[in-house]
Amino acid sequence: MLRDAVRSLAEAKIAPHAAAVDEEARFPREALDALVANDLHAVHVPEEYGGAGADALATVIVIEEVARVCASSSLIPAVNKLGSLPVILSGSEELKKKYMGPLAKGEGMFSYCLSEPDAGSDAAGMKTKAVRDGDFWVLNGVKRWITNAGESEFYTVMAVTDPTKRSKGISAFVVEKSDEGVSFGAPEKKLGIKGSPTREVYLDNVRIPADRMIGEEGTGFATAMKTLDHTRITIAAQALGIAQGALDYAKGYVRERKQFGKPIADFQGIQFMLADMAMKIEAARQLTYAAAAKSERGDGDLTFQGAAAKCFASDVAMEVTTDAVQLLGGYGYTRDYPVERMMRDAKITQIYEGTNQVQRIVMARNLP
Repeated sequence: MLRDAVRSLAEAKIAPHAAAVDEEARFPREALDALVANDLHAVHVPEEYGGAGADALATVIVIEEVARVCASSSLIPAVNKLGSLPVILSGSEELKKKYMGPLAKGEGMFSYCLSEPDAGSDAAGMKTKAVRDGDFWVLNGVKRWITNAGESEFYTVMAVTDPTKRSKGISAFVVEKSDEGVSFGAPEKKLGIKGSPTREVYLDNVRIPADRMIGEEGTGFATAMKTLDHTRITIAAQALGIAQGALDYAKGYVRERKQFGKPIADFQGIQFMLADMAMKIEAARQLTYAAAAKSERGDGDLTFQGAAAKCFASDVAMEVTTDAVQLLGGYGYTRDYPVERMMRDAKITQIYEGTNQVQRIVMARNLP
């Protein structure tokens, strides 16, 4: 029922704008409005804070179905979970009440500020600092590659509170867009997901109340890593949706396209390509859904399974979308058809929330 509902909404309200959102590199306002109106923009927020209380698998299905028609739009529910999960996992009850309510109501999105110009895969090498000043913390630094920056009202920001302790000297904070000293760089000019703005976030003497720290001082990095164990699965879901959208489109196309007097779907070479695409997508789906169940239960092997799902599904998405472009031939290479957009969108799923090389390090360190 959930899948059918999200698919109907995505096809009616989000798909018609997907090409324009990509072409104009603009935020998918129509998608946000449709998702908020149907309470699908942040389904993971627990019911006690006014949210839908969806479990990890339901959240995955929402993201997958939105990504099937528009990858940029699927970052609305995905990044809302990424940005707010540190508060849900480690924040005080007061902090949860303060920020989960507005998120659930659609009054503001939540972004996640971990990466920096010199701290990408080595996130513990960050330089953004937070200095205690009485009942306040003062933040200074630059965050880079921040998804939906400028559009989101709330930001989970990781900052160094004790430079002598490396990862154990990092703390997490909630920063608001309206806080004095918060500003944003120009949107990055990207290969794909052009409808989701990616900007730098500048923190210039941003003074925030001490109760906006998420968890205890020095626990920010641990919270960040714990968050990624859960949210890598949402990237797997996004990759899965992009791949499914590409297969669905290619399947329809090869039945219509005629060469040598018959639909190209009648040729075994084409059939084998489609069979391989469908097989790999199904393998990615099973891995992703199993990882989502582990996320919900908090299983001990979640770190491995989350990394495996993200890595495998994103590799599948890149492969499947490339094959979809091939199946459409010259048409696949033009912007008149959606598969080239899907191919460009798929690439980022191998890079963000930890590159697939980093996922392999994570898996190797956590072999079951």
